[in-house]
Amino acid sequence: MSPEGKTLLNIIILGLGFMVMFTAFGTCGNIEQTVIKSFNSTEFHGSGYTSMAIIYAVFSASNLIAPSVIAVIGPQLSLFFSGLVYSGYIAVFIHPYTSSFYTLSVLLGIAAAVLWTAQGNLLTINSKDSTIGRNSGIFWALMQFSLFFGNLYIFVAWRGKSHITDKDRQTVFITLTVISLVGNFLFFLIQRPDPEPAPTDASESLLPADISDSVSVVPSQSLCSQAFEAFSKCLNCNGETMLLHVCPGLELTFYSGVYGTCLGAMTQFGHDAKGLIGLSGILIGVGEILGGGVFGILDKCNRFGRNPVVFLGLVTHIVAFYLIFLNIASDAPVAPEEGTQLQAFIQPSVTVALICSFLLGLGDSCFNTQLISIVGFLFRDDSASAFAVFKFVQSITAAVAFFYSNYLLLHWQLLIMVLMGFLGTITFFVVEWGVISSRRDSDYDSI
Repeated sequence: MSPEGKTLLNIIILGLGFMVMFTAFGTCGNIEQTVIKSFNSTEFHGSGYTSMAIIYAVFSASNLIAPSVIAVIGPQLSLFFSGLVYSGYIAVFIHPYTSSFYTLSVLLGIAAAVLWTAQGNLLTINSKDSTIGRNSGIFWALMQFSLFFGNLYIFVAWRGKSHITDKDRQTVFITLTVISLVGNFLFFLIQRPDPEPAPTDASESLLPADISDSVSVVPSQSLCSQAFEAFSKCLNCNGETMLLHVCPGLELTFYSGVYGTCLGAMTQFGHDAKGLIGLSGILIGVGEILGGGVFGILDKCNRFGRNPVVFLGLVTHIVAFYLIFLNIASDAPVAPEEGTQLQAFIQPSVTVALICSFLLGLGDSCFNTQLISIVGFLFRDDSASAFAVFKFVQSITAAVAFFYSNYLLLHWQLLIMVLMGFLGTITFFVVEWGVISSRRDSDYDSI
């Protein structure tokens, strides 16, 4: 197999591994607040929103040490061991206890930082400047198939149910735990990329091909030195990366947890409200896959830059948020299991709710495919540190959003996301214009 074919296969395997693992975890996050409300136990006092807030708060802090972990054990083993923690978190719901629930939330925050930094690192070392956009789209589209498969299972299993029994819960989470474990082992199929020839002296020895040498270090360094260097790079990463990711964490919070809870609380949707959570997740996945395919795999927008795609994502989200504001009752995010009794501004429509699900997925894919692409382009030599900072900022905003989801009514949550969406888009434009300007300067210098 050619070197390019091997790296493309690695990207596909990486995407498939995340697809299988997040078929389990994404579905878990989508339904956990609804499941918790239906527990027949007086000993459990957890909150899905609080758990997610803990996960993302720990996630943000752990991004500072994630490059060090990858420098020591390599991205492949980092993916595997992190995935085991994801499986453990899902398994907690089989027989839930408050202490184990929140303990696994803390551990999952650490594991998530390592997992996503390793993912960005592997994506970068298996890509070139000319293929980073395509590979980002391939990975994103494959991973988002997880929303389709997991939520299809929920839709079929819970259709027509107004209450989730203990047996329903245990069946679902045993299945999801097994699926998650299968995804973890797929990461061992990723091959070592072939080394590139030395650019000047052909007689020099080639760079080590070991996939674990993904952080730029001198081979003779000790493991402790590698870890310290990776940590220092993370702390000193360019400030523009910090500004780049102000917005996506809020949308992640909303579509991955809050919106499904809102739909399940709408008594006006009838007895299918719980099954509607799964159908909504499927359409979010369809939007994610479509966006990843059109703007990543086909890569048609390169000659126009990344800004038009990001602007499309902003417009798509604003339309979705406005329709949700009209169609969903304001207290739906914080309503009890019996559902909300408040009326929306219009007669609630299942069709409108599902259209919004699709638009949320499409808008999110517009943002994330371009973010992954520009981070991989700007920080090719320090990809582990750059993706750690990316997730650091994203997870801080997600933690804050999950925390206030326990208290804020829907219209206030939507307003915050619209304002932050504008800020995030403007910030992206500034960074992208800087990339275009530097390309032009380098073109002039080469004349």
